[in-house]
Amino acid sequence: MMEYLPRDNLFTWLDGLKADYEVFVPVKKGTNRFYQRYIAPAEDIVIGEVRAVEPLKGFFTPVREKVAEDFSPEVPPAHHKPFAIVGVKACDLKGFLVQDQVFLNHSCQDPFYARAREDNLIISADCTQVLETCFCLALGVHPYPESHFDINLSEVREGFLVEAGSAKGRQILENYKSLFREADTAVLEEREAVRKQITAEVQSKIEKCGVPYQDQYPGIIERNYESKIWKDEAKTCVECGACNTICPTCHCFVLTDQQAGNQLARFRCWDSCMLKDFARVASGGNPRPQLWMRLRNRFEKKFDFFPK
Repeated sequence: MMEYLPRDNLFTWLDGLKADYEVFVPVKKGTNRFYQRYIAPAEDIVIGEVRAVEPLKGFFTPVREKVAEDFSPEVPPAHHKPFAIVGVKACDLKGFLVQDQVFLNHSCQDPFYARAREDNLIISADCTQVLETCFCLALGVHPYPESHFDINLSEVREGFLVEAGSAKGRQILENYKSLFREADTAVLEEREAVRKQITAEVQSKIEKCGVPYQDQYPGIIERNYESKIWKDEAKTCVECGACNTICPTCHCFVLTDQQAGNQLARFRCWDSCMLKDFARVASGGNPRPQLWMRLRNRFEKKFDFFPK
């Protein structure tokens, strides 16, 4: 059963969630959207539109995270409430297929990631706008979430159509049931009309820009491994690593130890395969000393190695 949340009740709901979660919402600054801790209702909070600039992974594997203290085998405790991330889009959610494979879906699970996946609440939302750079359909993703969310919001007239996607999400809706009411047929039809329109707009962008569909990807890197495209594209790269930090599927990290007096701590920090020292070994050797080699490696990882 679908629920309907009147727009006037949205902030009442978010205020209630603050008791158990640190709530983050997308806010619009200029033409971009950024996640910001929710304090009080504000006009710049946007639930629909398009994805925020920051990738969702930052809430599950932070940029810098303490993973050990001294030589204790105990996992350091979390020092914050679980997160409730509102307005997550389908393209970011698909990143879980990679992140879960790396940190969760095998016998040696990452305890920090597993704790975050268990505790954090994901309140996703349909896209209600399309950017010139949108191409989700080419990768088998629709501009509206279909899985990997606890609750999804579809923005319609005067409110939101609400769908639970997990047991945790269903319990949240039950806890705040006084704020919701049963959705009528007109609201359901409006959601489908919006979804159809946005899907058509994304399709148009793909055709305009000639974006290939994912069924064309198998073997494409292998066939073009010695292509001059890597050196050509590397000419405009400044080796800042931003492509890795913004990508929903990048997951590489480096471990660093820090000492303070008699105490020792180990931190996990995001790393970038585009940086020269990424593949350098202890003797100083580097299998990818040139920038174009690192650029090629990044695409090989995304479109050849990892899918295999």
